[in-house]
Amino acid sequence: MLQIRQVPILEDNYAYLLHQPDAEILAVVDPGDAAPVLAAAPAPITHILLTHHHADHIAGAAAIAMRTGAQVIAAAADARRIPGISHPVADGDMIDLGGSSAEVLAVPGHTRGHIAFWFPGEAALFCGDALFTLGCGRLFEGSPAEMWESLKRLRELPPETRIYCGHEYTLDNAPFALDHDPGNGELAARIAEARDLREQRLPTVPSTLGQEIATNPFLRADLPALAEAVGLSGHPAPEVFAELRRRRDRY
Repeated sequence: MLQIRQVPILEDNYAYLLHQPDAEILAVVDPGDAAPVLAAAPAPITHILLTHHHADHIAGAAAIAMRTGAQVIAAAADARRIPGISHPVADGDMIDLGGSSAEVLAVPGHTRGHIAFWFPGEAALFCGDALFTLGCGRLFEGSPAEMWESLKRLRELPPETRIYCGHEYTLDNAPFALDHDPGNGELAARIAEARDLREQRLPTVPSTLGQEIATNPFLRADLPALAEAVGLSGHPAPEVFAELRRRRDRY
């Protein structure tokens, strides 16, 4: 089994170390800061997986690659914005990490070239800033329709999938989610659990896709209750999603 370790970096980011000891493979996902990642690494890093071009996800990649010779795996579509890519990938490509395989999923919206890494054997998704616990990324480059399609694609993964996102945002997202889905008992219970975890200085990430489907308003934009909450009863889901995202941006 792939050993997954969370590494808190910067203010509220997470990088992730993915270790296959028997194969002498150690990958890191989204090293926005090299020093804490290298300090936490139990072996030389062999692979660097990048979800998108923002600095808080890639700033440590060059230093790690220079020190370890690690492969840098990122979207071919973002080659001009992510320096040092040695292995450009596209939607549907497979990445082998010593017996654990990841499928590359194109999930544009937050950025045009955003990708996620889906490990079906481990039921693990590394989704950067496409999907957050109780939220989703801002639309810096993509359209609401693109982001909605990306989220629907992620929503189709198995419900037991663990969601390893790029930030500790659960409690930041909680008030907006509750304001727009106040009758959701699962959401209220989840927020209480998240508060308890943070009081103990524990992460709320990963969640599971099943939890997100039950409580994340951005994955529920095709439900009548969410459409009603934004005054768009009967409107198509992409319009409801767009209004939810617009309101969250101003919240």
